[in-house]
Amino acid sequence: MLETSARLLRLLSLLQTPRSWSGPELADRLDVSPRTIRRDVDRLRELGYTVHAVAGASGYRLGAGADLPPLLLDDEEAVAVALGLRTAAGLAVTGIEDSSVRALAKLERVLPSRLRHRVHALQSMTVPLAAGGSAVDPDVLTAITAACRDHETLRFVYRAHDGAQSRRLAEPHRLVATGRRWYLVAYDVERADWRTFRLDRLTLRTPNGPRFVPRDPPATDLAGYTSRAISSSPYRYQGRFTMDAPAEAVSRHIAPTTGTVEPVDERTCTLTCGSNSLDELALWVALAGVPFTVHEPPELIEHIRTLTTRLTEALPSPSAG
Repeated sequence: MLETSARLLRLLSLLQTPRSWSGPELADRLDVSPRTIRRDVDRLRELGYTVHAVAGASGYRLGAGADLPPLLLDDEEAVAVALGLRTAAGLAVTGIEDSSVRALAKLERVLPSRLRHRVHALQSMTVPLAAGGSAVDPDVLTAITAACRDHETLRFVYRAHDGAQSRRLAEPHRLVATGRRWYLVAYDVERADWRTFRLDRLTLRTPNGPRFVPRDPPATDLAGYTSRAISSSPYRYQGRFTMDAPAEAVSRHIAPTTGTVEPVDERTCTLTCGSNSLDELALWVALAGVPFTVHEPPELIEHIRTLTTRLTEALPSPSAG
């Protein structure tokens, strides 16, 4: 039979799983009597853990308490949490870096030596690439998430790419994070169409507007929809290309924020992207190192013909010394 302290830790570990446990199940797992389980549950409550008795099932479930109790993590969970905190420190959310570093420091102090070495090895052999995006206030994230959940219309001032500001009334649907930036997919009430808004250009106005009945989303694949919206729509020219390589291979070189890659078949895919410069658009796709065919816009097709002629004429003739 387990000693009392060890048994309490084992009981707490079982209760932290997202399910309800009956008294006999716990008694069987811990090799004790149901009466002992009841006494141990009482001890956990005295220690500040909220253990609910499930009505009609004579079972138990761990609830959220007034204070955060210690968590019991197995080896893989502890490593996952440590790496998650390290990753969170680089997210584009104001203030989360300091909070993540403090939490990581607390976790590393209590990690066993074998796990600490694993975490340190992964951290020391990984080079983080700065996101470069503008940070978002966590209060803004929380407020928008709540509005999405509660179907409340958002009122905000939005600053466009050229700096022009406009007041918007929108029905929020989902937040999309790219790693560098956060975006809101919402239905713009006054423009009667779906829009994608960068959160760092958005200033909320209070209070929120009225509740709304959720609409069908603009696409089943919101990640793809957002990628197309932020990589093409804001620009003067929207390019469409057939790339002579599998979608998986092209996607390794094209970030979702710069272009959208969709498979055509096993050997080819379609790339859509945008730019305010025809030169930039042509050279960016050409430097991807994949044979391609340009379909649109018409201005780009003509521009590539002109560039091809210019570059060909710039080459010395084979007879030149």
